[in-house]
Amino acid sequence: MAVKAAKVSVYLWEGTDRQGSKLRGELSGHNPSLIRAQLRKQGISPVRVRKKSRSLFQRTPPIRARDISLFTRQLATLIKAGVPLLQSFDIIAEGFDNPNMRKLMAELKQDIAAGSSFTTALRKRPRYFDELYCSLVDAGEQAGALETLLERVATYKEKSENLKTRIRKAMTYPLAVICVALVVTGILLVKVVPQFQSMFQGFGAQLPVFTQLVIALSEFVQHWWWLLAGGLLLSVFGLRHAHRHSPRFRQWLDVGLLKLPLVAPLMYKSAVARYARTLSTTFAAGVPLVEALGSVAGATGNQVFKHAVNRIRQDVATGMQLHFSMRASGIFPSMAIQMTAIGEESGALDGMLEKVAIHYEEEVDTLVDTLSSLMEPVIMVVLGTLVGGLVVAMYLPIFQLGTAI
Repeated sequence: MAVKAAKVSVYLWEGTDRQGSKLRGELSGHNPSLIRAQLRKQGISPVRVRKKSRSLFQRTPPIRARDISLFTRQLATLIKAGVPLLQSFDIIAEGFDNPNMRKLMAELKQDIAAGSSFTTALRKRPRYFDELYCSLVDAGEQAGALETLLERVATYKEKSENLKTRIRKAMTYPLAVICVALVVTGILLVKVVPQFQSMFQGFGAQLPVFTQLVIALSEFVQHWWWLLAGGLLLSVFGLRHAHRHSPRFRQWLDVGLLKLPLVAPLMYKSAVARYARTLSTTFAAGVPLVEALGSVAGATGNQVFKHAVNRIRQDVATGMQLHFSMRASGIFPSMAIQMTAIGEESGALDGMLEKVAIHYEEEVDTLVDTLSSLMEPVIMVVLGTLVGGLVVAMYLPIFQLGTAI
């Protein structure tokens, strides 16, 4: 029967140091006695230790990918400086304001202190440490070069997160502006158009077709706004659920994104950059190429590339050279294939793949800046068309009336 691990909680403490100065702070642990013992080891005489209470409305921030990147970088630095692994967790935990990260550090420390390897402790938490992360740490532990592998993992995570941030930035801005435009249009249709409609009723003249269409749209929105709002929410949740649970939908979406104008080059080059960066990191860590390709497939972030990499893995397992298989897939650019071929021939595949990754990451940066510049006039045209169209529709009858007079 498995023994359930003790729950880690956050405790507030007050105490005095050797000079008698009053100190206070927070520590994560399993019970107040262990917190007191930990404080005494640090030369602090605990006066009061109590569990930190949580407000009903207080929301603890989740652990994000950037937190894991920072943890990895700090752990690599501390181990390289000769700090023992268990002590490193305490030092890192004190630097995080996020209680969930402090809790994670305490849990990892507990597992390792109980006799588990670092890799085993990580594998118990797949929510934060994926298979690629665990495989690289495992390679570092077996080779006795954990700090070197952690540095590579940290660099990989930092580059990957930076790439995701750039792509998210390119997508978020236009979506945010479109949402604002829809909200403004809705307000105009619900609040402004009815005022003009009541005024037009006293004209006794035929309204322009454009104005009639806008009034009809306004009446529809006023009566059926709840249906529109409900349909929008259901669509958002439905798409989100389908993206998480339906491989066929993800495949369809990724194929579509690779065909969209403006968006397609960004998605394509970011997938190539992730492929090269991940394969370079895993291969440099000493992971066999076939096994490394298995980790790379899920890291490309695109179902089309995932299937292509899985086919490449099968080809390489039968003895085909990597660059031949990449060319046969028909999805990789010539530059990436040529660099891979040079790397295979010269025995410096990891270095060449890293150069490919750097090149395409820079390409993504350039594309994001270009897209941001192009989006501004496009967004202005969309906003002008929506808002300006409504204004023109409302003033057309007034212009016609002035002409008639």
